[in-house]
Amino acid sequence: MTRWSNRTAMGRLTTHVLDLTRGRPAAGMNVELWRVRGDTHEWVKAVVTNADGRLDAPLLAEAECTPGTYELVFDVGGYFGQGAPDERFLEAVPIRFSVVDPSQHYHVPLLCTPWSYSTYRGS
Repeated sequence: MTRWSNRTAMGRLTTHVLDLTRGRPAAGMNVELWRVRGDTHEWVKAVVTNADGRLDAPLLAEAECTPGTYELVFDVGGYFGQGAPDERFLEAVPIRFSVVDPSQHYHVPLLCTPWSYSTYRGS
């Protein structure tokens, strides 16, 4: 079956991280997923990016992908192994987003350096 077939959509949440300083995938970055409900955060899981800067499985797959607010927290400071504490700039990068239609694919990539980051809703 090709990517563009008429198969039934199954919701999922995925991510990948690109290291823009080195121009390659960010392998070995720690990522946490939290569910946000009002003022509380409920831990969902922790994962580590693979050699391609991606995960070996979706963060949320099919039935796990439910409507709500989520937060991905990327350990950018740990990945870049920044120097002394007074030289650090980015540590944890949180990205909060909403899943509205759980049948869709939500892809939340992170493009980062030790000093900046960008994200978007990917495909």
